[in-house]
Amino acid sequence: MLKIVGYPDRYSVAPGETIAFHISLEEGSSFDARLVRVVNGDSNPAGPGLDLPHFPSPVDGTYPGQPRRADAGSYVRVNPFPALGGSFSFRALIWPTLLARPEQVLATQWDAERQAGFALLIQDGRLTLKLADGGGGTHACHLEARLIDRKWYAISFSLDPAAGTWRLNQRALLEHAGIVDSASKQGGLACQLPSIEAPLVLAGMPAVDGTVGLHFNGKMVAPAFFSGLHAADALEAAALGAVPAILANATIAAYDFSKDIRSVRVSDIGPNRLHGEIVNLPARGMKGPNWTGLHHTWQAAPTEYGAIHFHEDDLYDAGWPADLSWTLPKDAKSGAYALHLKCGETDAEAMRETYIPFFVRPPRAARDRVNRPKVAFLAPTASYMAYANHGEHITVRGVERMMGRLLHFGHQDVYLYEHPELCHSLYDKHADGSGVCYSSRLRPNINCAPRYHSWLGGDGSSLYQYNADTHLFGWLAHHEIEYDIITDEDLHRDGYELIRDYQVILTGSHPEYHSTPMWDAMKAWLDRGGRLMYLGGNGWYWRIAFHDELPGVIEVRRAEDGIRSWEAEPGEYYHSFTGEYGGLWRRCGRAPNSIVGIGFIAQGFDVSSPYLRGPDADDPRASFIFKGVTEDIIGDFGLIGGGAAGIELDCINPLLGSPPNILRLASSIDHSPLMLLVNEEFTATLPNLGGDQNDRVHADLAFVETAAGGAIFATGSIAWCGSLPWNNYDNNVSTITLNTLRRFMSDEPFTPPA
Repeated sequence: MLKIVGYPDRYSVAPGETIAFHISLEEGSSFDARLVRVVNGDSNPAGPGLDLPHFPSPVDGTYPGQPRRADAGSYVRVNPFPALGGSFSFRALIWPTLLARPEQVLATQWDAERQAGFALLIQDGRLTLKLADGGGGTHACHLEARLIDRKWYAISFSLDPAAGTWRLNQRALLEHAGIVDSASKQGGLACQLPSIEAPLVLAGMPAVDGTVGLHFNGKMVAPAFFSGLHAADALEAAALGAVPAILANATIAAYDFSKDIRSVRVSDIGPNRLHGEIVNLPARGMKGPNWTGLHHTWQAAPTEYGAIHFHEDDLYDAGWPADLSWTLPKDAKSGAYALHLKCGETDAEAMRETYIPFFVRPPRAARDRVNRPKVAFLAPTASYMAYANHGEHITVRGVERMMGRLLHFGHQDVYLYEHPELCHSLYDKHADGSGVCYSSRLRPNINCAPRYHSWLGGDGSSLYQYNADTHLFGWLAHHEIEYDIITDEDLHRDGYELIRDYQVILTGSHPEYHSTPMWDAMKAWLDRGGRLMYLGGNGWYWRIAFHDELPGVIEVRRAEDGIRSWEAEPGEYYHSFTGEYGGLWRRCGRAPNSIVGIGFIAQGFDVSSPYLRGPDADDPRASFIFKGVTEDIIGDFGLIGGGAAGIELDCINPLLGSPPNILRLASSIDHSPLMLLVNEEFTATLPNLGGDQNDRVHADLAFVETAAGGAIFATGSIAWCGSLPWNNYDNNVSTITLNTLRRFMSDEPFTPPA
C-alpha cells in the first residue's frame, strides 16, 4: 500500500511564483521532503537507470503530516437560503441512474448539528420524505411504487405544518404496460418542521463534519420551492414550462439549470434571486426530458438542456490544506522537477515514498523572456490530466486480452483501488455507468510520477504518459541540449505569444488532448516558420475544453467516433465549458494530419516493432536526418515493448490532410495481431484488423517543410522515445533524432521543394 501521496496546486510555475503541495500521510506523524530534478524516471536496469538528482532548496526538511481525504460527490449549494416556515411545496424532474444505492438525497435543508430539517430522498428505490425537529422527533413517509433507473419522473411534495399534513407524489413521464411506477400519498405529520437556518443542498446531505454525503446519482431538472400547498399537476406543469399564475406569485426559488451552463452558477429565475453554485462539477449541458432530437447543442435549444447530471464520485478539488510551499527564485531554471516525499523505508508490504512532479516554465511576462533557449518542450499536461488515476485495469474485465500479458498491480494501484474518492480519469465510468467527462489536476494523480509503471506501457519498462516522457528528458540532458518547458495549460492560456520566439518545439510521447486555443496557437507558430518535432503517436486526437472560471480542469465529450471506453449520450456531444462540438479533432475538420502531417491509425499494447527504411530516406531533402545511419532497420530495440514503433501509431494519409510534399522516410513492420486498426478507419467490421494481416497498420517516420521555411519531423509512435536511451543513447533512433534537432536548431531556413 502507498503510505504517502500528494499533489501540487499547479503543474506549471514561473520564476518568482510560489507553488504549494498538499500531502496525505497514511502512516506515522512526519515525512521528509526535498526537491529533485527529473532527468530519467525509468528504473529499468536495461536503460540508463533512475536519474533524479537532488536540487537543494529551502523546501528540504521534515514536516508533520496526517491522513487526508477528499469529499467526493457533486451537488448544488444555495447559501443563504430562507427558513421554510409555514406551508410550502417542492417539485423537480429526476432521472435516477443508480437506484442500487440505499439512500440518495434529492433536496434538503438540514442542520446537521441539531439533526433538524427536511430531506427528500430516494430510499431503497422509493421516494421518501423525512423530517426531524431537532429534539428527537422524526417523521418519515415513502411511496410504495419503486423508481426505475434511467426513467424520467415528475416528483413533488407539500407540507402544511399548521394542519399537520403532508403529500408526496411521483409520476413517470413515460408509462409502460404492466409497470406501476407512479404513485401519490398523503397523511399526517408525526413531528413539526422547525425553522432552519441552513443552506439548501440539492443532490447531497450535509454531515456534522462539514462533508456532504448521500449523493444523488442521476439527472435533475427544474427544482423549485413555492409557498403554500399546490396540486401535483400544477407543480409538474410548471416544471415542464407552463407556469400557472398562482405558482408564479408563490415562488420562493426556481432553478433553471439551462442558464449559465458554462459557469459554476445555478440561477434562480424566481423573484428572490436565491442563486446557488455547483460543487465538484456535476455534468452540465445535459439534455432533459423535453429534448426533441432536433437540436444537438445546448446553445441552439437551451430549454431542452435544463438537466444537471450528478454523481457520487465527481470531484474537482480534493481541498487538502497546503503542507509546504516553495517560492521560486527569480532566476529559476525552466525544467522538470518533483517533490520527493518519504516517510520510511519501502518494503514488500508498503511503499513509503512518492514523487510529485511539476514544471518550471519560462517567466510569465514577455519582457522577462529574454535569452531563452531555441528549444521548448511542450509537456502534454492535458493528456496527463485525461489519464489521471486511470483505473480500467482495475474495473474492466478482460483487459489482459488487450494487453497480451498478465497485468500486475503495484502499491499505487492498490491505493487507487482503495481510495475511490480520488476519482477517475477521462477513460473511466462513474459508478452509475455514465462516462467521466471532466478531469482535474487538483487531486493526487497517482499514475503521473517518476518510477510509476503503467499497465498501458508495453512490455519492458511499462512506462506511459509522464514517466515515458522522462526518456526524452534524459536524452536531452545526455546531449546537453538547453530547453525550456511549457505545458498544455500554459499554451491554452497564453497562446501563440508564449511560443512565438522558439525555433523548435518538441512534443512528448503522447500529446493526445488539445483545446481550440492550443491547436490554433501551434498552427499559427507552424505557419510562421516554426519547427516541430512530433516525437510520439496519437497526437492532436481529442478536442478538449478548459473551464472559464475554474483552473486546472478539462472536459471531453466522446462523440460518435474514435477509440473510446465510453460514448456520450446522443445530444450531449457539445462541451459544457465552451459550447464547442466535442469528440475527435478529425470530426471537427481538423485531422491530426493537417497540422503534424500524420494521424492515428492503430493501437496495440503488447510488443513494439522496428521501422524499415523507405525510398524517401534517400531524398536529398532528408540527407541530414540519416547522417551516420546506414542501417535499413531502425529501432529494433527499445525499453517500451522492445522496439521503436509501438503502443499507438500514426501514418501519412493525404485524404486527411497530409501535405503532398511530405516524405515517408520509413515505415514500421512486423506488428502483432494485437496491433489493431482503429475504428475510425473502417466503416464495416473487418476480419483482418491486426498488424499481422493488415498493411495499413504501420507507423510512418515523416518529414515535411512548410511554406514559411519551417519544418515538421514526425515519428508516428508512442514507443519512439523509449528507444532513445538504448545502449546509453548510442543507437540509430537517437542519432536520427539528434541529427534532426541540430538541423532544426540551425538558423538556416528550410526551402520547400519546387
